[in-house]
Amino acid sequence: MFEFATAGRIIFGRGTLKGLAHLAPTFGRRATVVTGRNAERAKPILELLGKVGVDAATISISGEPQTSTVQQGVERAREFGTEFVIGFGGGSAIDAAKAIAALLTNHGDIFDYLEVIGKAQPLKHTPLPCIAIPTTAGTGAEVTRNAVLLSPEHRAKVSLRHAMMLPRVAILDPQLTDSLPPAMAASTGLDALTQLIEPYVSARANPVTDAVCIEGMKRARSLRRACVNESTARDDMCVASMFGGMALANAGLGAVHGFAAPIGGMFDAPHGAVCAALLPYAMEINLRALRERGPATIALRFEEVARILTENPQARAEDGITWVSQLCRDLQIPPLRPYGIAEEHVDELCERASVSSSMKANPVVLTKIELRELLTRAL
Repeated sequence: MFEFATAGRIIFGRGTLKGLAHLAPTFGRRATVVTGRNAERAKPILELLGKVGVDAATISISGEPQTSTVQQGVERAREFGTEFVIGFGGGSAIDAAKAIAALLTNHGDIFDYLEVIGKAQPLKHTPLPCIAIPTTAGTGAEVTRNAVLLSPEHRAKVSLRHAMMLPRVAILDPQLTDSLPPAMAASTGLDALTQLIEPYVSARANPVTDAVCIEGMKRARSLRRACVNESTARDDMCVASMFGGMALANAGLGAVHGFAAPIGGMFDAPHGAVCAALLPYAMEINLRALRERGPATIALRFEEVARILTENPQARAEDGITWVSQLCRDLQIPPLRPYGIAEEHVDELCERASVSSSMKANPVVLTKIELRELLTRAL
């Protein structure tokens, strides 16, 4: 038994942002637009909305969306009389938009609904409509059912999660990613790759996510070319990112994201770069554990990952790990230590990772020794 859920409608292609002019009025006449740090980038959206008679207020999210920032955004959006929400930017902006849309119709404290550090109560009411427009290719947040939020007081990144939080519409215009600098294209792209590999070897994988992951990994082979701003490669990475979001929302993730959440809560470290630093070691340690303890069927999936990434039908699982390691070196992904993570943080991070929601889908339960090895090798 399995299920598959994604955004209500997906529109993909260069120039598709213009279609917002036809879509927006169907959701109402007052919109809150949630953007990233540079709110000026949303100017084309605001102009489109203005031409079709939709009044818009903007909320700018600087860095990771914090619980307090989201709560303030909810209050501002409610005062404005918001009828629908648009998330325009990277994963942070889109996650904040989804959270604001959900909390506008579900009253109470934000911690009533947060996982791990909150009460994890389910939403009772349908969120306001949310339109997701990504400007990076990495998180796949435009097709996921959760919003990752930072709680500084808990030093933790946790999710507000419910199937009703899936955006009504996702508009993917690869042209919006053309201005990404190479370093950001690299880190976000490696996040996308991680979110294709982890669900494929996940304990919750299903036939639909398998198909999505396989095609996504083929597209993600374009990452090197995307980092030199080749337009067709940027198109591929937008698809890979979306497929990664679809896969993680329906099959879960694993040890890489199990560590990435507590690291992101405790340190100022880019999520994609953290995932990239951990990925080769997580693949190696998971593969070893699966060969020792099973299930053997999932261990064989690492062979398929290697064949897809290397484009070699004879490749072994170890070749896939080598391919990922070389990709990280080529894209100059640093280890974790430059972000302030050191040996004295290992125990706490391992403890937090072991109880994270992402770790629940890891293909095998890793021992404390294996968790320590994974994190220590990535430092």
